[in-house]
Amino acid sequence: MTGRVDWPNAVALVTGASSGIGYETALAFAKRGARVVGVARREDRLRELVAAGGERASYLAGDLGDQAFAERIVADTLARHGRIDVLVNNAAMPKHKQIYDLTPAEAELVMRVNFLSPVWTTLAAIPPMLAQGGGAIVNVSSFAALVTPPRETIYAASKAALNAWSAGLWNDLHGSGIHVAIVNPGAIETEIWGKLDEPPAFSGRKHSPQVVVDAIVACAERRSHERTVPRGSLGLQSARLLRAIAPGLMRRAMAAFDPVPAAVIAQARVRAAGRKREA
Repeated sequence: MTGRVDWPNAVALVTGASSGIGYETALAFAKRGARVVGVARREDRLRELVAAGGERASYLAGDLGDQAFAERIVADTLARHGRIDVLVNNAAMPKHKQIYDLTPAEAELVMRVNFLSPVWTTLAAIPPMLAQGGGAIVNVSSFAALVTPPRETIYAASKAALNAWSAGLWNDLHGSGIHVAIVNPGAIETEIWGKLDEPPAFSGRKHSPQVVVDAIVACAERRSHERTVPRGSLGLQSARLLRAIAPGLMRRAMAAFDPVPAAVIAQARVRAAGRKREA
């Protein structure tokens, strides 16, 4: 027994397990002796996870933006292993884009993958966790939920919704034996940086996924409620403090850091005028 998780007898379900944070988290659980089910869309990468994780690792491939699949991963895990002790909602998609170019369909997809899929998996996991006496749910959010960078509006909104959902569960699940935690990573070196719609202005240090993995494990083992990583980051602490005590200054700093080009606004006005004439 390590902390409150009996890893050799535990079953862990990890979403977004084909690379980066999810992949390393699944391996960390497997190394502790847990039976691990990794979930993602890329089946070839999930096979690599199983090969690395050994006989106690398995996978389910599919789209977590689909409610039926998101609910089914919990049901299939229970059918395979009879219980679920740790659920890590890590799967997410980026959306770094000028607001003038963001479509309603894109916004809805981001919300489905980043916010609604953890809601669906959590609601599916609560009954079996209640029946077995408890469990741990760790939701991987983002520092963008706390301080929203330019061009990250819908992504930050999806993560802020996840944070509010998680904080509400602290109250709603009190006394049930089910623990819920939030991990807010800063800039982490993952594939997400190569999947952005537009080049990011950020060019600073990106930290290893291991700092997030360590936070996830700590939240499951020690029943921590919220961790922002990397811990002790002066940049993250300063941004959060500035957002709290001088929001106007923060807005000006963000605008100067990554300003909206005048050409982008001009093009948006032309398109808007064209739509008005068509109407």
